[in-house]
Amino acid sequence: MSSPEPIALPNPPNDGITSLQYIDNNNSSSQQLLASTSWDGALRLHDTFAKTHVLTHVMECGPLLSMTSSASLSSNKVFTGGIDGSIRQFDIATSTPSLIGMHGANSSNDDNKKVACSALSAIHDSSSLIASAGWDAKFHLWDVRSSNKHQPVITLDLPGKAFGMDTSLDGTKVVVATSGRQNCFIDVRSSSLSVTNNNDKENSQQPPIANMILQRDSSLKYQTRCIKFFPSTQGIAIGSIEGRVAIEYLTELGISNNNKKKYAFKCHRVNDTIYPVNDIAFHPTHGTFATGGADGTVVTWDGNSKKKLASLAKLPTSIACLAFNRDGTELAMASSYTFEEGERDHPREEIYVREVLEGEVKPKVVAK
Repeated sequence: MSSPEPIALPNPPNDGITSLQYIDNNNSSSQQLLASTSWDGALRLHDTFAKTHVLTHVMECGPLLSMTSSASLSSNKVFTGGIDGSIRQFDIATSTPSLIGMHGANSSNDDNKKVACSALSAIHDSSSLIASAGWDAKFHLWDVRSSNKHQPVITLDLPGKAFGMDTSLDGTKVVVATSGRQNCFIDVRSSSLSVTNNNDKENSQQPPIANMILQRDSSLKYQTRCIKFFPSTQGIAIGSIEGRVAIEYLTELGISNNNKKKYAFKCHRVNDTIYPVNDIAFHPTHGTFATGGADGTVVTWDGNSKKKLASLAKLPTSIACLAFNRDGTELAMASSYTFEEGERDHPREEIYVREVLEGEVKPKVVAK
């Protein structure tokens, strides 16, 4: 069987693409929405079933650096993080944006300080919580249904600027990759919040708790570009600017590694040229993962057997971000130059979708 060809979606962003995510609209069998954000400041929605552009909305906060959504929160809501520090909610049904909060809002520093919201992630299984991290070295937890508008329910200090973030599928942990090659693990199990009601004294007297439970160096020697939890929450995968992926485990947190050891491997290299690993996306069914590199390629891997599975695509320029759909039968890929070679002419931004074959993501059978 020949490999499926990537299909470009119409009306792509006009500037660097920063995030991709499928919207989990469970009730729709006729539409599959894919959201994207970019440096042109716009949130876009495409229907990947029909291969059509649905809408573009400029969020009025400058370039958008991050995005998240969750069916637990709402299948009609998307949240964006701006270079101005803002976290905004976009209601798909009404095309209405609203402000959730700001990074740097309580800072005494001058207005020119960069306080961008560089990472956003919904807390899985929560009906109201999203996490944000920014260039101000702060982690915030937001209750999007709270009557206490624009105020985070939790704020923690980070050791440096946030470069990437992910939440575990069981909704108990957040990992933030920061400058200085630090990875911070935050326990949010104590923060299963309902909406704070000023008339409910019992609720208002019990503030939520989130704790930094582990801070450690990345096993990679160079700056982290992306970080993701395994679907099992047993470990993490880290991608760096130096064309390597590290697989690390969380035994310090009492999580069994089944006697597996951490390791790292080289990828996204062409002869003597080394390209950054810009994104990692885990397959929702098989637990294998795809990497997207600045060499323009997308590759799938079986982390357990330490094997390459397949090369899925070679696109015109850097792969800026990736996303699998809900059942892992489709992969969205952003072809968008990430300036690893500095300012130069480059192909225009494109968003591609590609059918995923079972053999490209199914784990290798390890001979005993």
